[in-house]
Amino acid sequence: MSTQIRHVVVIGAGMIGLTTAWYLQGRGVAVTVVDRKGVAAGSSWGNAGWLTPALTLPLGEPSILLSGPKAMLSSKSPLYIPLALDPKLIRFLLGFAWHALPRQWRKSIEIFAKVNPLAMEPFHELAAGGVTEPVKEARPFLAGFLSDKDRKVLLHEFEVVRNSGGSVDFDLVTGDELRAIEPTLSDAVASGVLLRGQYFINPPKYAESLGAAVVKRGAVLKTGFDVVDIKDTSSGVTVISGTGDSVEADAVVIATGAWLNALTRRFGVKAIVQAGRGYSFSVKPEVIPSHPIYFPTQRLACTPLGDRLRIGGMMEFRSVDSAPDNRRIQTLVDAGRPVFQGVDWSAREEEWVGGRPVTADGHALIGATKNPRVFVGGGHGMWGIALGPLTGKLLAGAVVGEPDPLLKNFDPLR
Repeated sequence: MSTQIRHVVVIGAGMIGLTTAWYLQGRGVAVTVVDRKGVAAGSSWGNAGWLTPALTLPLGEPSILLSGPKAMLSSKSPLYIPLALDPKLIRFLLGFAWHALPRQWRKSIEIFAKVNPLAMEPFHELAAGGVTEPVKEARPFLAGFLSDKDRKVLLHEFEVVRNSGGSVDFDLVTGDELRAIEPTLSDAVASGVLLRGQYFINPPKYAESLGAAVVKRGAVLKTGFDVVDIKDTSSGVTVISGTGDSVEADAVVIATGAWLNALTRRFGVKAIVQAGRGYSFSVKPEVIPSHPIYFPTQRLACTPLGDRLRIGGMMEFRSVDSAPDNRRIQTLVDAGRPVFQGVDWSAREEEWVGGRPVTADGHALIGATKNPRVFVGGGHGMWGIALGPLTGKLLAGAVVGEPDPLLKNFDPLR
């Protein structure tokens, strides 16, 4: 460990920030975690909680381009781009479209194929180190389709993953075979895929358990600490809140999700981090599913969380602080109604919107900025939960001067 790094401030108490803190503690570094609200107040709370290497793929992929700009301007589209003359958004969309072209998409999948096999081991390390909320294996993980034609799109993605050096273990099944596993699925579901080696968590409970473990290991957790400035001193950094409170440390990690650009620009991070807002709610079907269920065509993610089922999805490129768009919740309902039975869709609970941090090339920003005392972790799009602990592990190594060669794919200064 570098002798200069004794104390680090981590800005952001989501999955990335908390796991970075945990791994820094494992290297003997004292940590202060600050957050403007609290543990998992952002996109770490309301997401699907999937740890699915088979599905952890670049968001920008060719089928999105095939849907056309007109479809994306519709509030009923799974990928919704509100019409606005926003130069930053336009620059982001141009980059996003470029990286969704087949050749670029395949290059991105090659990077994911290197990362995905490493993603689960940190979860086992966290469990061994005091995080008590369980990681559950989906036996199996289900994907459902209204037609065999729709299923071919996902199978093509699996083929590309395999050709890129990755692996996917799956079986093809009929709609009846899916209903034998989960009777809450409707007769409209015509075919499916059973995926093995996939996992899931209850995101809010997992984040709470992770936060408690970090504090138990000696971290200071400051909530209501809205960071407005980071000053480099001759011996370290000073992190300053909007109320004038400050914390001094040897280094700082910025893990603020969709708000990354506000603090990272001045440290040479030019990549745009756009909020890809997702929506979710929970319902209580007559028969609660016991397996996570994905409907790729509708981009509908369904996760059992105890006595309820979380329904989530959507990708909305809009300001992270914009008010929720209730039409998006209705779009989720309209997508879920045909594929489930025995659900009272009017009895929704826990309606939520959160901004996933999306980069144009689909890859996270992990590592040092142009200031050697300032580090960044974020920009994972939909996969901040699945890749969060691995990111924390890699980032902690970079902070103490032991960067992993894998980080060259996620250079924040690219």
